[in-house]
Amino acid sequence: MLKTLIALLRFYCFWLLFFFIDRLVFLLYFTNKLRGISITEISKSFLYGLWMDGSMAAYITVLPLLVFIFCWLFKLHIPVRIPKWYTGVLIILFSLISVINFNIYREWGAKINYNAMYFMFTAPNEALASSASSPIFSSLLILLLLAVVSLWLSVHIIDYRMPTAKLHPALKTALSLLFIGLNFLAIRGGWQLAPMNESMAYFSDKLIINHASVNTEWGFFHSLVKNRHGSSNPFSYYKPEISKALVKELYQKPAEPSPQILTTQRPNIVIFILESFTASVVESLGGEKGITPNMEKLIADGLLFPNTYASGDRTEKGVAAIISAFPAQAIQSIIKENGRQEKLPSLAGALHENGYHTSFYYGGESEFANMKSYILSHSYQRLVDKHAYEKKDMNSKWGAYDEVVFKKQLADLNRETQPFFSTLMTLSNHEPFELPGKMRYGSDNVENKFRSTAYYTDSCIGAYINQAKKQAWYKNTVFVIVADHGHRLPLSKYESYHPARYHIPLLFFGDAIKPEYRGKKIEKIGSQTDIAATLLSQLNINADRFHWSKDLLNPGTKAFSFYDWVDGFGFATPQQIISFDNIGKRIIYKKEKTAGSVDDQLVRYGKAYMQEAYQEYLDY
Repeated sequence: MLKTLIALLRFYCFWLLFFFIDRLVFLLYFTNKLRGISITEISKSFLYGLWMDGSMAAYITVLPLLVFIFCWLFKLHIPVRIPKWYTGVLIILFSLISVINFNIYREWGAKINYNAMYFMFTAPNEALASSASSPIFSSLLILLLLAVVSLWLSVHIIDYRMPTAKLHPALKTALSLLFIGLNFLAIRGGWQLAPMNESMAYFSDKLIINHASVNTEWGFFHSLVKNRHGSSNPFSYYKPEISKALVKELYQKPAEPSPQILTTQRPNIVIFILESFTASVVESLGGEKGITPNMEKLIADGLLFPNTYASGDRTEKGVAAIISAFPAQAIQSIIKENGRQEKLPSLAGALHENGYHTSFYYGGESEFANMKSYILSHSYQRLVDKHAYEKKDMNSKWGAYDEVVFKKQLADLNRETQPFFSTLMTLSNHEPFELPGKMRYGSDNVENKFRSTAYYTDSCIGAYINQAKKQAWYKNTVFVIVADHGHRLPLSKYESYHPARYHIPLLFFGDAIKPEYRGKKIEKIGSQTDIAATLLSQLNINADRFHWSKDLLNPGTKAFSFYDWVDGFGFATPQQIISFDNIGKRIIYKKEKTAGSVDDQLVRYGKAYMQEAYQEYLDY
């Protein structure tokens, strides 16, 4: 039995060694890009990449493991040539992928992915022209050396005989299930909440190091799976010139300037992204009374945008909409694909360019939904996640309770250089709705649990603001409070297409807001994507890179919002709100009984918006 286990481990370890060599060759090939980076940081790419290497090695092990178990259970002989051929083919394939990756990375600054393969097969002439400058001889030499060295190592490391122990059938079955379970665990990357993704290999603020950490083959095959819908736009309703013209109508630049609501053009900016903080828990937005009393106090002294809608229905979609002003893509999530998300603009990037110190705070696994990769790729100089908190504070399924994260950020900002831009994302108001103390509304049903966790998050905000007011930096700070997305709770009556599921709070608050704007409301219909242009306009920073964003404070911008879910989209204007089912090709919700021409025009805008947003996602 021990010999069998050792044989399986030798096969697994060979692939870990192969990926080590692959990463080493990548770093040596791009030595010119590593200038100014310490040996220590470069070396860490091997350590952080090992986790993903292990996942990829486990994927490779699946087939031989299942064949071995089948033959072991039914006492069949495994010809040595089968695992030899399997290993040899994969070595040659992966060596080829690695060498192609070097040339793609040199030209595009991104590792091999679906887009590169699509370009190669659909535009071969252009692909050949793009690769004309590739060093053919050195590429072939690296391919030959990598393949030959790996084949030689495989012969000396792997035991292709796969010895089988003679055991009782019941024990064989138990051990087989154990082997399969362990291999699955390796594929997943461990017991943690988030399964294996590229964020788990990211650790540096230098992209070349993060790219080196990511297992090339894992990233490539992940890209292929993520793009199973292909490079065709499933939301192609109109000819491109028509959809572009319709979207251009929505974002016409006004001639008049925006009113200046801030006391300074370089305030500190703190964004609170509140988990599942639907308008249904905020009285001022038509929600239930008493759940968020601290929010009501802030609204009374802040600037409220009461007609704001989330772009999508997931946290990562909300973050991309808030920080990068990029609309949700319905069936995809751009944050999960590094080759695409790295090309997005970001508020952190725009502010960092203008002298801001940037940070991001979260109480859970930042690797979840590839968030860590996104954060580190977009000029956040400091990421504080679950690894920064003491074990005693990690008491919920998702990580540290909100109060811990708020206290951590507040303590750090007291030492931060001004001006700063800091983002905090809460997590307590998420299933399974856990709290460190008693639930205010009880725990007899999920609706009351949700009310209780929303109340708790609200209390954390209140405590934070009370302490922040005592700090010297407070008078020069504007707070932006917004939800990542809405929720079906606490009312449990809105379907995924209903606009109430996307109605969320957006509040500007703080002493940096001029007194005459406090306690006011901006009724214009808007989206999470509009935060970027609205903020940057106040700072006199060009926001053209955020072309999906409009200034909510400018009376000349159009009042509208777009939201989507897997099977459709919604479009809101002051005259009407509609939801459109993309499968049934029909309007499934109308707020008002307006003329059909109004509804048809909103559908046209919504279709064009969906088409152009998704096409931009594909083009990245």
